[in-house]
Amino acid sequence: MTLKRSAHVTRETRETRVELRLALDGGPVSIATGVDFFDHMLGALATHGGLGFELTARGDGMDHHHVIEDVGITLGRAIDESLGDKRGIARFGSIAIPLDDALVQCALDLSGRPYLNYDVPLSVPALGALPTELVPHFFRSVVDHGKFNLHLLRWAGTNNHHLCEAAFKAFARAFAQAKVLTASSEVPSTKGSLTEGG
Repeated sequence: MTLKRSAHVTRETRETRVELRLALDGGPVSIATGVDFFDHMLGALATHGGLGFELTARGDGMDHHHVIEDVGITLGRAIDESLGDKRGIARFGSIAIPLDDALVQCALDLSGRPYLNYDVPLSVPALGALPTELVPHFFRSVVDHGKFNLHLLRWAGTNNHHLCEAAFKAFARAFAQAKVLTASSEVPSTKGSLTEGG
């Protein structure tokens, strides 16, 4: 099986409709979720991850929880689908990203096993229209449906905007390292598979 490197995923429920075209090796970027600060964070993710990222999301208008959760679910599924059998990928990524006072580290493993360690505390209830309690929830949704291991850790900083943006950029840059194709044509696992954990 070869790597597809792209995916088109649609998620439609009574609460939301989310459509995402994800291309691991770059492409058009357009984002419209109705939550401006969230769009800004996803734009940073796409730019610094080197991704093609065409996203539209519409919610039920009750609050932003359903949209942000379902975008995370859809992105996770698109990541999993676009990586295929993960043959030849680097698999691991790790970076620390500064943004003025903020310093956030991300380490991830495209292991096939979902796990999130999130420790980037935000001290305000919202950034624009984005409730800050939904930031870790977004990453949890991505990880659970993308089936990978993610650690996001704050090392310095108090400005909430900077911390949140550094977290998204750190995730993007670490993912960019992990998704890259190496000279190997093998699955980077002693088990020979990363589809169910390796």
